[in-house]
Amino acid sequence: MKIAQQRYYLFSLNTNLMFEKAISMFTDQVDRIINSESSSLKKAESGIRLCNRTLSELQHMVEKEDFEDSAAEINFFKNIKPIPMSYLIYFTEVRTCELSIPKAGNNPKIRFLEKEVKKINKFFSQTKDFVNYMEQSHNYMDPQYFTRNNLDYHPFAPTINYYQYPEFSTSHDMLWAMIQAMYKFIHYIREKLQKLQPGNKSLYAEKQPKLLLWSGSKTALVELIYALYADGSLNHGNVEISTIISSFEDFFNTKLDQGYKTYSDIKARKGDRTKYLNQLILKLENKMRRDDGL
Repeated sequence: MKIAQQRYYLFSLNTNLMFEKAISMFTDQVDRIINSESSSLKKAESGIRLCNRTLSELQHMVEKEDFEDSAAEINFFKNIKPIPMSYLIYFTEVRTCELSIPKAGNNPKIRFLEKEVKKINKFFSQTKDFVNYMEQSHNYMDPQYFTRNNLDYHPFAPTINYYQYPEFSTSHDMLWAMIQAMYKFIHYIREKLQKLQPGNKSLYAEKQPKLLLWSGSKTALVELIYALYADGSLNHGNVEISTIISSFEDFFNTKLDQGYKTYSDIKARKGDRTKYLNQLILKLENKMRRDDGL
């Protein structure tokens, strides 16, 4: 390998590791905030501080190292920055909602929250083309959307003071973060409405008959859930771990108390930390061999 290629490889590797470390620390901290016993308002305020701090760190990294090529720049503004940015928007919206919602009477609260749902639906209607582009995993417009070569065109102008600097933004990274934030926020709104209107079928699809029962250990199920969460396999990665846990509880007719604590225990294992997932791999491979007559 030539010296110039070696330098490029080491630079790219070092930069990616810095980004990955920052995001890994962020996701651990944001999970702790969301799963804490604090009120929604306190969670939002703690989350806003964490997001601003993380975005400031990422901005400092970009200013110091910048990007070696457009592919690295696209990856950052498409897949890295929108993670804390989306949570900043989400927590800001939650804080605004908690401060603005009527303090007395269920009916005024319900009307307020239903207006929020209409606003979210209107936003998704206005951005449906870009939502489709992202959800279909297209990339042909990425050089225009996720590099800083097209800063003259910003489709999303935030109405509140989100963390945004021209040298740290592209034409669509904020919009993509906003879309991910609204996926989170609609779930928050629906949960609040569900508490005010138990069994509201207009907000939640009717549950399927309870036919499946999780008969493995609850620790194993938590390990599986966090693997799916880490992979971003559900809702394009735009879903809270608490939502996934709740959905699995409904589907498998079980209760996962202290899911985050169980995950912490899994991380603290000595040796094989992904014990259940590794067992699944071995058992599936054995079944395939048996099916093939080997």
